Amino acid sequence: MKSEPSIKFIQAKWNAPSQVKALCTTRKGGFSQHPYDSLNLAAHVGDDDQSVSRNRKVLCDSLQLPAEPCWLEQTHGTRVVNLESESNRLADAAIAREPGTVAVVMTADCLPILLCNRSGTEVATIHAGWRGMVDGVIEATVNDMNSPPDQLLAWIGPGISQQCFEVGNEVRELFVARNTGDESHFVASRSEHWLCDLYGLATDTMSRLEVAEINRSEYCSFSDDSDYFSYRRNAVTGRMASMIWIDSSA
Repeated sequence: MKSEPSIKFIQAKWNAPSQVKALCTTRKGGFSQHPYDSLNLAAHVGDDDQSVSRNRKVLCDSLQLPAEPCWLEQTHGTRVVNLESESNRLADAAIAREPGTVAVVMTADCLPILLCNRSGTEVATIHAGWRGMVDGVIEATVNDMNSPPDQLLAWIGPGISQQCFEVGNEVRELFVARNTGDESHFVASRSEHWLCDLYGLATDTMSRLEVAEINRSEYCSFSDDSDYFSYRRNAVTGRMASMIWIDSSA
């Protein structure tokens, strides 16, 4: 009998209270075939539905999750959903306050941002690509938290690094129009093109909001094709899941 695959994931490195559990999956440990190999958790990218279902089951079983993650229908927008009181999952950020509710976002170059308060009574996930950040998805999520920003902790998971993320003038202009200080996160690469630092843009946004503590991973989804999916690298590919929840047994 074939053994279950071994899921590889990374845990958030931050000063969250012990009852807050936070992690990001890699592409290793699932059933999907090329080009979604192997732990693709997204049902909207063209992968076989049965493989995605098996991947989600092995995720829950292997990590002993308290419940099925609350999968979102992400649109690169700014809507924030309260998972316990709203059933509409068309959103790019989610807040959970009840123990056992697993908030999740899926990414493949965009930044996954996880938030919690110092007391461990509310958590949130944010899908932060450049479009969502320009439009204010980080601000919308922080503003919807019950806790003031100076009581919030943040962890930014694996996303595309600046040296691998080239954008056109139009992207840079949108950020600079929003905040002139964002100009520092763009380095000229060639005519009318720039290398964009999503990590720096997200960090500065949360700093302006006065989020108390901001931590970030040092992984690049584009550069590491063995561990991470990357839409910019492969176009047809899977998605990682970044999850956070409050553990009732901690």
